[in-house]
Amino acid sequence: MKKLFLLFTVGFLYFGNVAKAQTGSTSAGLSIDFGDGATLVGPALRHAFTRNDYGQAELTFGGDRTYLGAFYQYQDRIRNAGGLNWYLGIGPQLGFGHGNTDFYIRPMAGLDYKLTGAPLDLSFDWRPAFLVGDNSDFTAARFGLGFRFVF
Repeated sequence: MKKLFLLFTVGFLYFGNVAKAQTGSTSAGLSIDFGDGATLVGPALRHAFTRNDYGQAELTFGGDRTYLGAFYQYQDRIRNAGGLNWYLGIGPQLGFGHGNTDFYIRPMAGLDYKLTGAPLDLSFDWRPAFLVGDNSDFTAARFGLGFRFVF
């Protein structure tokens, strides 16, 4: 667990410095993954590589497990809606705990809102979970909330 936390911290600092050299915005904050099963809470980092291409990393904790996810998101604005955008994404997620590691595929569809005049970014999405492996499973009722500071 300590190694995983150290890895996330180093990655956060590295990508934060790389982001300053890139054109685009980076945001960091809190991710909440809830629905059927345990509620997961933890830090999240999101970076815009282009106007429409985003990457997001999350390290969440809940239900005696730790989850590490990396997601690609395609985002575009909603016309005449201020800072409101829609996005579609997908990515892998690893679940650690109880002596095993699980592999998930997590598609997502959601809304992202950047507050005008404030460095805050809020998001809400639907993110079902496909457990891949010997005991494959699908959980449709999973949702995400994001509260991030833009820098």
